[in-house]
Amino acid sequence: MRHLARAMCALLTVSVVFLGAQAPADAMSKTQKHKVATMAKKLKGTPYRYGGMSPRRGFDCSGYTKYVYGKTLHIGLGRTAGAQAKQGRAVPKGQKRRGDLIAFYNGRGVYHVGIYARDNIIWHASRPGQPVKAEKIWTSSYKVRRFR
Repeated sequence: MRHLARAMCALLTVSVVFLGAQAPADAMSKTQKHKVATMAKKLKGTPYRYGGMSPRRGFDCSGYTKYVYGKTLHIGLGRTAGAQAKQGRAVPKGQKRRGDLIAFYNGRGVYHVGIYARDNIIWHASRPGQPVKAEKIWTSSYKVRRFR
């Protein structure tokens, strides 16, 4: 009986220590944000290719974000901008941070995604003839999604 009480006490102590030390499941650590930002920037200059999902063949917007988040955070994002905009956790625009997904929308739905860099700048694969690049957010019609 005494062994059982000690084991339960030890288990409770370990649980409290681990649970108390955990960050919220949707909070990206500085290291994770750095990995996302570094990978996003590293792909600068990769050609745009409709349906593209790799640095070798090129990217479209959702292929680019899927690749970056998959390689850095091991998150399996949807293939389309619309699908990605439904994943993660919604964050108010004023609280966006480096590494967040920015999903642009119009009256027909989400049409584009990118990765927030800083100072209202995103990394994205925008359109044919334009490689992956950093660009200022051009509209107020966007949503912010956060992973981890």
